[in-house]
Amino acid sequence: VQLQASGGGLVQAGGSLRLSCAASGRTFSIYVMGWYRQAPGKQRELVAAISGGGSTYYLDSVKGRLTISRDNAKNTVYLQMNSLKPEDTAVYYCAANRYGTFRGNYEYWGQGTQVTVSS
Repeated sequence: VQLQASGGGLVQAGGSLRLSCAASGRTFSIYVMGWYRQAPGKQRELVAAISGGGSTYYLDSVKGRLTISRDNAKNTVYLQMNSLKPEDTAVYYCAANRYGTFRGNYEYWGQGTQVTVSS
């Protein structure tokens, strides 16, 4: 599986962005898809994840502001980011795993996309 993330950019606090991650392959629907982020000097963290059937996981600090979704027909997962805060600034990565777990190991990773939120 190859993953291609896009949609990052510079936005003011309170603004919105939508990240997209396009996946190759015919079995996209079986993968749990996740969005991770890594800020400078911090560990990478799982922000949101979604199963093939649409069950979701969110990091507590983003609940109510970020929404993960997927379109299995388009092999694409999205991260809608609203009410962005400066602390959301990070490189965001999409990832995929076949194990059915949200916070387990992810086998496949896309390149990062930078999200910068100015105050």
